[in-house]
Amino acid sequence: MLKPYVVTVSSEKGGVGKTTLATNLAIYLKALNEELPVTLFSFDNHFSVDRMFRIGRTVKRGDMLDFLTGKPAEDLLELGEYGVQFIPSSRKLDTLAPNIQRLDVLARVLAASSLQGIIIIDTRPTLDVFTRNALFAADRVIVPVKDTPSLENCRNLYDFFEQQGLSKRPLRLLPCLIDSRVHYDGPFKNAYQLLKGYAINRGYRCLEGFIAKSPKVESLNTNPEGKIYPVLTHGRSTNVHVQFAHLARQIFISAKEEPQRRLQQVRQDMEQLEQKRNANFLERRNQLIPECLICGRRLINHNSMEPASYFYLSSDRKVAGFLDEACFSALVFRHCYHSQKKINPTDPLVDLFRESALRSYFILRHGEDDSRSDLLFYRFDEEGFEISQKSIELRKHESRFLHKEPSALYRFAYRTLFQDEKPAKNRFLIIRRIDNEFPEDILLDENYACLNEAMHSIVNRINNNL
Repeated sequence: MLKPYVVTVSSEKGGVGKTTLATNLAIYLKALNEELPVTLFSFDNHFSVDRMFRIGRTVKRGDMLDFLTGKPAEDLLELGEYGVQFIPSSRKLDTLAPNIQRLDVLARVLAASSLQGIIIIDTRPTLDVFTRNALFAADRVIVPVKDTPSLENCRNLYDFFEQQGLSKRPLRLLPCLIDSRVHYDGPFKNAYQLLKGYAINRGYRCLEGFIAKSPKVESLNTNPEGKIYPVLTHGRSTNVHVQFAHLARQIFISAKEEPQRRLQQVRQDMEQLEQKRNANFLERRNQLIPECLICGRRLINHNSMEPASYFYLSSDRKVAGFLDEACFSALVFRHCYHSQKKINPTDPLVDLFRESALRSYFILRHGEDDSRSDLLFYRFDEEGFEISQKSIELRKHESRFLHKEPSALYRFAYRTLFQDEKPAKNRFLIIRRIDNEFPEDILLDENYACLNEAMHSIVNRINNNL
């Protein structure tokens, strides 16, 4: 199925007619082809889209905040006036901004949705994270300009596309709110020709025609009913009606003739990334030591995973595996807290350790003096600050009596930190508390990357303190 054609209306200059352009374009496109699905939404919070298209006083099922946080489009869409469907605006959208770090968040949500036809996005008069996401997802970017300052602001949009390595082909300028009564002497007879000439001279491409300034059209936003009326129904006597019809035909033809939609490419990239993500996961899983190195219980089977609460990874990424929670807790209490008692899972101290371990990283390494058989056991918080450091004497057997089996700590250190019964130079382990029900999630790219980042930061801090 061909993904929808996305039209983003964007300008950093306020008052150039972005919302009027977006809303009326949606209506004219729908009038041009009644079978064409047309969807409109806005990242601005002035609610002009809602005022124009909502039928009656229907209660909205969600808004743009819900859409960007994963709620399906079909659960949010409202069928509005003139056959245009829309997703309501949100007053709380800014609360999401700090959590959006990527430019493809909107594109991914749209690519995964069931939306078809043409999507029109009205943006804010700023190049914020929402506008950048709308630009990244666009097949066509309409940049309304009404004067020289708004034309100069176009440079930021072009710079954005260049910085992201995106083709500038979707960008098109459209002179808007042009006063047709103003005429000049010289090669440029009016404001439209002047702006278009300036744009071409700067290397910008323009759509055909312009949208004129019209007192009649401006009056459609102010009336006793508190509604916003479209040009199609209340401005047919104006030149703006003809201009919008011409603009809609241009966009309709572009959408019809575009062989490769932007969201189609995003979807393909998502599928390739998912394949790579799965391959990375399987590669990491296949390299794991299948049993708990402390008690010897097998944790990883062919198609299943036993519950485990800790994951360890060596600094050279060659040794990794899971540990049983009771085993690791017993090891810590035995060697760090010098407790000789058998660990009781209901002991308040055990509960406290288990809870605090969720916010900790543990580092295990051999001592700096190679002549001594000792280990250094560090504990760091999630900000990378050292909480504690212990030196642990490492003995093959816990006592001088007849113990044929090596101690649990020795078995663990021997399989992870030692080579040929000698400490592997500069090798260390990072140990992290994980989700007991889904331990393998730590092997996913995003979680594995966080672990590597924490390891790098902590080790740098340790080395700087030596």
